[in-house]
Amino acid sequence: MPTEDELFSAVDALLEEVAQNDLPTPEERRRLREAAGLSQEQIARSLRSRRETIGNWESGVTEPRPPKRAAYARLLEGLAARFPAPDDAPPAPAVPEAFTGPAPVPAPTAETPAVPAPAAAARTAPLAASRRPGAKKAAAKKTTPAGAADPRFENGPLAVVDVEDGQVLAYCTGGLVLDVPAKSLAALVDWTLTEARLGQPKLSGPGKDADPLLVLTHAALERYGLPVTLTEEERLAGRIPEGHKVVKQLARAEWKLTKRGFGPWARIYRPATGSERACVQLCIPSWNALDARHWGEAGQLPPAELARVLGVYASRVMTPRGSTAVTGLELMTALHPPTRASEPDADGKRHSEHNPGSLGKDAIDPMNWPPCEVPDGHPVLKDLPRFHVRGPVEKLFEEAYDWARPMTDAECTLRHLVGIDVNLAFGAGANGLNVGLGEATHVKAPAFDPKLPGSWLVDLSHIDLSRVKVGKEWVELDASLLPSPFTPKGERPEGPAWYATPTVAYAAELGYEVRPIEAYVRHESGRYLDGWYQRLRDAYLATMADLGVDADCTPDDFLAAMDGYKARDPELAIVVSAVKATVKGGLGKLRERPRGEGWKPGLPWRALSRPTWRPDIRAAVISRTRTNLHRKIVKHAAFTGQYPIAILSDCVVYAANGPSPLDFLPYREGKPLPGGFKLGINPGLVKHEGTQTVLWGEEVRERFDAPELNLARYIKDGTVTDADNGE
Repeated sequence: MPTEDELFSAVDALLEEVAQNDLPTPEERRRLREAAGLSQEQIARSLRSRRETIGNWESGVTEPRPPKRAAYARLLEGLAARFPAPDDAPPAPAVPEAFTGPAPVPAPTAETPAVPAPAAAARTAPLAASRRPGAKKAAAKKTTPAGAADPRFENGPLAVVDVEDGQVLAYCTGGLVLDVPAKSLAALVDWTLTEARLGQPKLSGPGKDADPLLVLTHAALERYGLPVTLTEEERLAGRIPEGHKVVKQLARAEWKLTKRGFGPWARIYRPATGSERACVQLCIPSWNALDARHWGEAGQLPPAELARVLGVYASRVMTPRGSTAVTGLELMTALHPPTRASEPDADGKRHSEHNPGSLGKDAIDPMNWPPCEVPDGHPVLKDLPRFHVRGPVEKLFEEAYDWARPMTDAECTLRHLVGIDVNLAFGAGANGLNVGLGEATHVKAPAFDPKLPGSWLVDLSHIDLSRVKVGKEWVELDASLLPSPFTPKGERPEGPAWYATPTVAYAAELGYEVRPIEAYVRHESGRYLDGWYQRLRDAYLATMADLGVDADCTPDDFLAAMDGYKARDPELAIVVSAVKATVKGGLGKLRERPRGEGWKPGLPWRALSRPTWRPDIRAAVISRTRTNLHRKIVKHAAFTGQYPIAILSDCVVYAANGPSPLDFLPYREGKPLPGGFKLGINPGLVKHEGTQTVLWGEEVRERFDAPELNLARYIKDGTVTDADNGE
């Protein structure tokens, strides 16, 4: 005869078996919890689980497993008895067993170039619709019909690795979840390369496929023997010690790390054999891999949501290779690889050769830079006295605006200060820009050629902004209310100085003669950044369209659409922030400075050895962006008599009687001033940055005793702390 305990155990097993097949739909699970006023955190505590796990059960990304499944079923049954569904509630739609949400979007290749998809097609399905009853094993390799996604990367570009109830899971794009059998980090790398089918096709014909990216959560770090956070010493070093047990484990398995070691963006590889690469990149959010300034709260998202954010970014920009700045630079190289395979020689063999239009591996000798174009401490300046400060005649100084002026009496009678911001301003400045591709040639007393990229020593102090040429006509302006277009601080030049080509070209456009004293010009040139700009522009516009802001809005509809757009889908808002940071950061990386490593002035640093260390290209983009903005300001002043009060980079502040940009922008029948500011989401157009009162502006400046405090820095939300000093 069975004992009572045995009978109870059998009944419990039967109840658990019933629970396996009888759970409410994910929507109903969430409804019951919310009806009871319970949080996901409360349920997680009662079930000895994590909040993210409960969220996954409610979104259908994963299903509960024994023994927690039975307990969860009992909870839902009790809640259903107390909070029955309304009689008029529509039945929950059936979800096909195999549905995994939208398929990963393959990156464009040379045969299928990037083109902006229609807004409806580009929208990303919400995670709640990407349900999967349970994780699956990585599928065996199979052929894919012509025109389908690359079968090598059918599970997308990346995965977020997490541990739930003792099981390692890989959350991929499109709601797909894979079982991970790997017991060690070395085994995880092997699994990624042999079974996971993760990665992304190359963006250019001569380029390389993107390596798979694994994002490790707290639980995954603990599972694979890695610290959840770095010590202060490790954080400063940017890596864990080489003697760490996991690093030794990788070495025993014959895996290698790059020179940067095992840090927030570690690369684990084996030397390539032929054209085959064996490399996996790791992203560790808790080690600050996802900088909150650019990725917001992405590092705190549950695995499925984080996979969605990074997946959208990867499909529209590229698989992240590091910070947004690093990725911006890597995107340039991915679109213009330095080398390509040559045509077959007499023996039918191919060899590596320079890829036309790229910067090339040996485009510029690190020791052959024009002295005016390099930052302080560069090896070509090693013979300068130790404390020598280079002035305008020795140093090219093209930077974004940081300018402000006191308000006039007439402006003080107005009610509001309205800030407008140029969308993707530096990206628009890069679009169509002719930049040098090779080394510079030094020329004495050259004739200025606006089509020739380079750096020019020229005196522009004679240009008087009180009378300038706008188009074909001369106009009179109040120069005291305008910044100079030739210096970041808006001050009028006092004599000769070095300028990039766009600045000198704008001086000539204003109607004045320019006579360079000397120049470093580059005869080999091209529109190197066009493809880079277009891909980032398309990513930005597609994501903003997903957030309800379309490129063809009327001015009123655009302002309404921009109001609170981030709240419509906070995850996609993170992608927008990351895309914008990729533009600015990528351009900034063109002049990367030393980053520790024992560097001293006069010695070379790591970045100098790469072909994308190009301070001249960065200077040209900033020069063009600043002069583009000044051109709009001059057009606006000539037509309306209104002048800016402050400018910070791509944000301009005007005084107005109303709180909206439409209260001072000269629209007529819905059409903007030609060549002036235009509201819209496209790069180069402007959006509303923020509005404060004139009284606020005067009080802030009085508080700091700074009549020229740059109010553009605070116009967005009006927040000014005592730590701000106006610099």
